[in-house]
Formats: sequence, structure tokens, C-alpha cells
Amino acid sequence: MWPDRRLIDLFKIDIPIIQAPMAGATDWALAASVSSAGGLGSLPCTMLNPDQIHEQVGKFRGQTQKPINLNFLCHATAVLNNARELAWRERLAPYYREMAIDPAVIPTTNFLPFEAGRCAAVVELKPEVVSFHFGLPEQALLDRVKAAGCLVLSSATTVEEALWLEQHGVDAVIAQGDEAGGHRGMFLTEELATQVGAFALVPQIVDAVKIPVIAAGAIADARGIAAALALGAAGVQIGTAYLFCPESKISALYRSALAAAHDDSTALTNVMTGRPARAIMNRLIREIGPLSTLPPQFPLGVGALAPLRVKAEAQGSGDFSALWAGQAVSLGRALPAAELTHKLAVETLEVLRELSAAPVA
Repeated sequence: MWPDRRLIDLFKIDIPIIQAPMAGATDWALAASVSSAGGLGSLPCTMLNPDQIHEQVGKFRGQTQKPINLNFLCHATAVLNNARELAWRERLAPYYREMAIDPAVIPTTNFLPFEAGRCAAVVELKPEVVSFHFGLPEQALLDRVKAAGCLVLSSATTVEEALWLEQHGVDAVIAQGDEAGGHRGMFLTEELATQVGAFALVPQIVDAVKIPVIAAGAIADARGIAAALALGAAGVQIGTAYLFCPESKISALYRSALAAAHDDSTALTNVMTGRPARAIMNRLIREIGPLSTLPPQFPLGVGALAPLRVKAEAQGSGDFSALWAGQAVSLGRALPAAELTHKLAVETLEVLRELSAAPVA
């Protein structure tokens, strides 16, 4: 038996594990596998329009009727700054010349915030859970989501953010430690130097809020899950470990980078998108970052990197690719998502039994 059933009862799942939504890396197939196994599968909707959201959820429902989480970003719409855009392109110009790419053609980005069209899709589809990153959407949109009967989650990187989320009506909060892969969920602070690791952050948020807390950040095996539960979390969110699954949509190059990574392979960087995120170190991060004042406001700088990424990947290089990963990347196992979810649950319960049976000195 799980020692804390708050998340299980809230989401009507069997295992207190949420598969992290990872835009561009996962879709309905991985989410459905996790939900079918008893966890909560998540569908990243950042890069999907309303029709695509309907299509993806339809495919998910075709495989399972278990709960699903739809995830959206809540960043402010970027304000074009021509001078900053120009400075960024000028910094990238040597790479364009090196790779014989015409800098005149730069695609636009599709990292879109939660707005009325996506909200309408949520209201129509009525997913069991809707999660947000970078805070919450405007109140009118949030009210529509909650009126549709959806439970709401969002990420906090500080106690202050967790309290703010609780005050604004979320049903549970994700405590995102500094070790986590992908974008930091920061929304009340831009001070990256003071971001907190999960081991310190989780118990402080647990003590500060009344709603269930979900631990996130370099949790990849049973020991990490058991530790999170011991710290007071009601469950965990796992991302990088699910990238190893065959259902993930990552490239062979990305898979190779994950397999070769170790404890010090990742860094917090803003050069890939303009917002701090943890990724496997590559040439771009080393030569421009990890942290730089040059990238335009998120996500305007992504388009300028796209031609470099495409050309480099065609040559077998990840020099300009965003290879998101957390600090526990070396603990990943290449298992089908349902099998991984089941193993994590069984192994965690065994760790908890061993700890409870251990003699007290």
C-alpha cells in the first residue's frame, strides 16, 4: 500500500507517478502507456493547435479511458526587440557561415501560450487534469478550465510560488527542484542563482501549503520516489527517465546523448530558448553560455537556431540541439513506458517495505 493516497485519490490513478509533459519529445502514445499502467500520462500541448489537441486526445482515448493531463505554457507573449534579435543573429552568424546556411530564411517559433482557442479545446475535451508551466493563465481562462471539471496543477520553484499557486486555486503543486530537466517553471523570480534543489525545496513547500505536493527533479528510480515520499510529497513527476522509452519521439542522436550522459553532463542554460532550462551540454551552450544576455525574450530566439539544428542533426551532431535532461539522466532505463511505470511502482514499494522493516539503533 502507498503511504500517502492523496494524489491517487485526487486523480483516480493507481500509482502516484506523473509522466512529465515534454514538448517535442512525447505525444499521446507515451501518455497512454503510462496512464494504462496506472500512472498519470501527460500530453504536452505547447506545440499543438486546437485541432491537433483534439486529434491527440482522441488517439489517447482510443487506447485507454484512464485519466490524462494536458499541459500548457503560460509565458507572456514576447515583445519583439529588433536590436536584441539582431544581436542574437549576429552572434550566430559565424555558425551560419561555417555550415553554409543562408541567414535570410529564419522560421518562426510555435511555443504558444495558453489562450482562448486552446482553452476552448480543453472545455470541449474535459481532460481529468490540466497542468501549467510558468505560472497560471489569466483568471477568466483558469475559471473556464475549472468550470469544465478539470483538476489544475502548476509548477513552483520556490515556496513563494507554491503559496501563490495555492492562493490562486490549484489542486496540487509540482515542486520543481533545480536538478530537473527542461525549462524551469520560474514565474515570480528571475534569480537563477538562488533556485533550490528538490531535497530542500519539497519539505519546505510541504510545510507551507495545504494541498498535495508533487516532487520533481532528478527522480528516476525507486530510491528517488521513496525519498520524495519521505520528504512529504504525495507523489512524483518523472521526465527524463521516460525519454528512454521506445514510445518517446526523440531522435536517435538524442537517445545516444542520453545513454552517454553522466552526473555532470547537464547545465542550466538560456541559450536554447531564452529561458533557463537544464540540458545536456553541447557546443552552443559551451561557447555562448550556459547563461547569456544575448538570447531574445522567450521564445523569439528559437527560430534563429532552427536551421543550425536541422543542418547539424543531418550531419549527426547535436551541437545546436536542445537535449533536455535532468541530473539523474544516467539512471535511465530503456524500457517500454508501461513496464517502466510498473517497475518503478513495484520497486518503490519494496524500498519502502525495507525501510519500514529496518531495525532502529
